[in-house]
Amino acid sequence: MFIDEATIRVKAGDGGNGCLAFRREKFVPRGGPSGGDGGNGGDIVMESSERHNTLVHFRFNPEYKAQRGRHGEGSNKKGREGEGIVLQVPVGTILYDADTGEKIHDFERPDERIVVACGGRGGRGNARFATSTHQAPREREDGRPGEDRVFRLELKLLADVGLVGYPNAGKSTLISRISAARPKIADYPFTTLQPNLGVVAMGEIPGERSFVVADIPGLIEGAHLGAGLGTQFLRHIERTRLLVHLVDVSDDSGRSDPVKDVEVITKELQSFGGKLDEKPTILVASKIDAANGEKLAKLKKYVKTKKMDFYPISAVTGNGVDELKYAIADKLDKIRELTEIPAGAKDEMK
Repeated sequence: MFIDEATIRVKAGDGGNGCLAFRREKFVPRGGPSGGDGGNGGDIVMESSERHNTLVHFRFNPEYKAQRGRHGEGSNKKGREGEGIVLQVPVGTILYDADTGEKIHDFERPDERIVVACGGRGGRGNARFATSTHQAPREREDGRPGEDRVFRLELKLLADVGLVGYPNAGKSTLISRISAARPKIADYPFTTLQPNLGVVAMGEIPGERSFVVADIPGLIEGAHLGAGLGTQFLRHIERTRLLVHLVDVSDDSGRSDPVKDVEVITKELQSFGGKLDEKPTILVASKIDAANGEKLAKLKKYVKTKKMDFYPISAVTGNGVDELKYAIADKLDKIRELTEIPAGAKDEMK
């Protein structure tokens, strides 16, 4: 089960109350005030972790409350501080305030920690109010309440490459061919109901050259308005560096015009926003082992006019798959180089 949204309520611990007390020991005349301070309440901390990849644990336990601080005691004893709670979220989680919609934090890297709800401060005991002219104070403070907040969590996959296209365009078959991912594959629309991640390793040395591919559920016309699986998974493409757009050129696709297929998906990406249509894209003609010659020729003509990177493949037979893998890796290397170069230097290179 893939859970990419959750709403939680967190309550930081209240501060302990300050104590009102006076020393009463024998041989301590006029002992004076001895009320200790209350302890601070526990904080709620959120931390990004690579051990989680969904938000499902928040669906079944949506409320979290930290421990309150212990009250102060006599003999100037300060109350114990309340224990906090650490909530772990997957890398790629975005935290929003559920009431205002304000974006609080984007967990882009592992082991990021932020305090999402501060515990209340402990109240001062009467010993803190003693002065030279006010030696027997009876004032003391109650502890402050801890923050009580409601958050909305949204998970966006962190992947280098996003596979997009119509349902049954061959995305799941391709990711199963180039990585160890094993998504469900069938010949009916919307076989893929949740994103699948696969790591593509290249070269003789493990990890020497690799990238992460996300198989996004199929898009249809009107997806940005909620048609089909709608915007539920379009958001996952926002974090990718590169899009690989698969177009089915076989007779089994049920669609006669591959150019229209490309334009429809491109329009959906543009309508969704987030500059998805501006991302570098590689166009792939899939299922060439059963290709319709007219479709493939029409798509090649379109690609020449648009000057797009184009690769015909068959994920079933493996024809063209290796060439596509290396083309993706090379494209990602160039994109990384450009993102690491300062903006001024990019302008000079142009």
